[in-house]
Amino acid sequence: MTQHDLESLRTQVDELNLKILQLINERAEVIQEIGKIKEKQGVNRYDPLRERHMLDLLRENNNGPLSQSVVDHIFKEIFKTALNLQEDDHRKALLVSRKKKAEDTIVEVKGQKIGNGTPTFVFGPCAVESYEQVAQVAQAIQQKGLKLIRGGAFKPRTSPYDFQGLGVEGLKILKRIGDEFNLGVVTEIVTPGHIEEALDYIDVIQIGARNMQNFELLKAAGSVKKPVLLKRGLAATIDELINAAEYIISQGNDQIILCERGIRTYEKATRNTLDISAVPILKQETHLPVLVDVTHSTGRRDLLLPTAKAALAVGADGVMAEVHPDPAVALSDAQQQMNLDQFDEFYSAILEFMKTHKVHA
Repeated sequence: MTQHDLESLRTQVDELNLKILQLINERAEVIQEIGKIKEKQGVNRYDPLRERHMLDLLRENNNGPLSQSVVDHIFKEIFKTALNLQEDDHRKALLVSRKKKAEDTIVEVKGQKIGNGTPTFVFGPCAVESYEQVAQVAQAIQQKGLKLIRGGAFKPRTSPYDFQGLGVEGLKILKRIGDEFNLGVVTEIVTPGHIEEALDYIDVIQIGARNMQNFELLKAAGSVKKPVLLKRGLAATIDELINAAEYIISQGNDQIILCERGIRTYEKATRNTLDISAVPILKQETHLPVLVDVTHSTGRRDLLLPTAKAALAVGADGVMAEVHPDPAVALSDAQQQMNLDQFDEFYSAILEFMKTHKVHA
């Protein structure tokens, strides 16, 4: 074989490479169109039966010299790349996606801007038990110059025999507290039917972990003009949380605050496992503000401060924690709520941490 023959073959290889590249890109374009159709139909993007059919078709028509195992390997990589392309297109299409909106969404509640670079703190009792109980906590919050209070009027509990909240009476107490102490009220709503009823009493609709995929509730929250605090489910992936937020924003409400509150794992040292890495991921993947609930993630008062520091250090837009005048007699989550003295110490330590480490400076 002469040098001329070698160069001629190399030229053929270059031409074939370009043809393969063109065909792969053409295939990718077709796959993108298929992905759009599947998206509209709500069909899973990965179809193992379809992949098996394509591999069988290749096997029937493979005349060598490549072995079938090599062909399978090459095309499985092509299939995987195409699936990743569909996933990327899906993310780009999401209204909550950072790719859809580059700038941060800032949610404002009674003058408190959430997501503007200054940490937001949401404190309050697990459940509304009485006006006097909530008022004591509200006074402690107000004295610190804070603007938001949380408290449960409707309490979805693991056991049907546990305290379920005061319902509408609890909403009325929260409204009175909000007016008297000039605080924005954050409370959980558990059914679509209660949203309209609650609008006159509250400032932020909280959707709890157990309702993260209650799609009718998500759509109902998205159809009103109230900020929504959406908590991650007990065993939900980050993608599932993002898609839950998409249910809300798709109805027209973009005032959404995401909340990492720990997920269920095999670990027993804490109530849940705080997925601190979810914070930067959510900040990268979405344009929504992200809070961290250190109470429900740990279930331990001794871990509230270190996990709150970790949340702020990793870029969270704020922290949620529970405070009760006398946790020992609390009707729910007694072991994990701070009393008022512990609250003072906690908040002072957080301020010192922020100052020392120039968090969100």
